[in-house]
Amino acid sequence: MKAVHFGAGNIGRGFIGLLLHNAGYEVCFVDVNDTLVSQLQEKGQYAVKIANEQGDTYLVDHITAIDGKNIDLVAKTIAEADIVTTAVGVSVLKHIAAAVAKGIELRIESGKAALPVIACENALGGSTILKQFVYGHLSADVQAKADQHIVFPDAAVDRIVPLQQNEDPLEVMVEPFYEWTVERSPLLNSLKEIDGVHYVDQLEPYIERKLFTVNTGHCVAAYHGFLKGCETIQEAMNNKEILAEVRGALQESGAALIQTYQFDEKEHALYVEQILERFVNPYLVDEVVRIGRSPIRKISPNDRLVRPASLAYKYGMPAIHLTTAMAAALHFNAVDDPEAAELQASIKELGLHSTITKYTGLDEQHPLHIQAAEQYRKLEQSLQSAAKGV
Repeated sequence: MKAVHFGAGNIGRGFIGLLLHNAGYEVCFVDVNDTLVSQLQEKGQYAVKIANEQGDTYLVDHITAIDGKNIDLVAKTIAEADIVTTAVGVSVLKHIAAAVAKGIELRIESGKAALPVIACENALGGSTILKQFVYGHLSADVQAKADQHIVFPDAAVDRIVPLQQNEDPLEVMVEPFYEWTVERSPLLNSLKEIDGVHYVDQLEPYIERKLFTVNTGHCVAAYHGFLKGCETIQEAMNNKEILAEVRGALQESGAALIQTYQFDEKEHALYVEQILERFVNPYLVDEVVRIGRSPIRKISPNDRLVRPASLAYKYGMPAIHLTTAMAAALHFNAVDDPEAAELQASIKELGLHSTITKYTGLDEQHPLHIQAAEQYRKLEQSLQSAAKGV
C-alpha cells in the first residue's frame, strides 16, 4: 500500500507518517523544502522518539520524498496511491490543490480504485476546504467523476509535537498521546481502515471537543504564563494560579460542550484531566511564545476562546476564566509576532473596546465583552504593580 503525504514537517513525520507506516503503508512525503526532501531521499528512514520515561523510539522506514514544486511528478504519484493526507496548515491547502487535482485526473483516466484524501489540519472541515480548492481546478465533467471515486473525509488530529532540538534533523520527538479521528463515508466502506484511526459518523463534536479543550487549555496557559514571565508551558502549569485559570477555563468550555453535544459528563471530566496531565509532561518542552503566537486568530469569533465562551453564555453558564484568557491574550506582546504587534497597535490607536469588538466580534454591550475589558484592566493593574515591585 502506498500513501502520499503533503508536509514533511514535524507533525507530518512524527504523527501522520508514523501511523501510516505502522498501518503498513509506504509513505511518500511531498514538500517544498529542498533540504528536507533531499535528506529523506538520501536516508529513506527516520526515527520518532516518544516523550516518556522510557524514551521509546520507532523507526519509520520504506519512505521517500518528492519536490512539491514538481507538479507532474506529484500528480503521477497521487494517481498510483492508496491514500493522500496532508499536514501543511490550512493556509497552504490552496497551494497544493493544483497537484492534487492533476493527480485525480490521472487516476480517473486510469480507472484506479477509490481514493481518500484527508486533510489532517488543526481546523474545522480541513478536507472540505481542500476539496473546494481542488475542484476549482477540475472541469464539471471531471468533478462528477471524482464524486464517484474520490472522497474527502474531514478529520480531527491531536498530538503535541514541540520544538525540536535533535542532532538528527529528521528525528522527531512527540508526546505519547495521539488522536486521529476521521469522518465515515460510504465510499470509505470499501477501503481498509487505518490502525490507530478512530472513525466516527459525526465529526464536529470531536473537532470542537479537541479545539475547546486541548487548544483552549494550551493558549490559556500560554497567555497567563507569558504575563508571569514563564518560558515554557510546563513551567506555567506548575504555577498554582495559572493552573487554576486553565482548569477553570476547561470546566467552562467543558460545560458548554456537554450541553451542546451531550458528551457524558464523567467521561469529559476524565478527558480534561488527561489533557492537563499532557501539559505537564516533563519530557516535553513547549515554549509559551510558540503556543501563544498569532493571538488575533486565537481570539477570533469561532476559535478557542470566544466560541466556547459564547456557547457558555448562550446556555446561561459562567465564562469568567475564558474572558480572563481573552484579556491575557490582549496583553500578549511577544517580540517578532506580527499579530501581537497589530493587537497592541490597535489598542493604542482605537482603544480597548473597539479592539475587542474588532477582533472578537463581541459588541461593546455584550456581557462577555464587558467581562473581558474588566479583566484586561485588572491584569493591567497587576502588571503595573509587579513592575513597581509592589
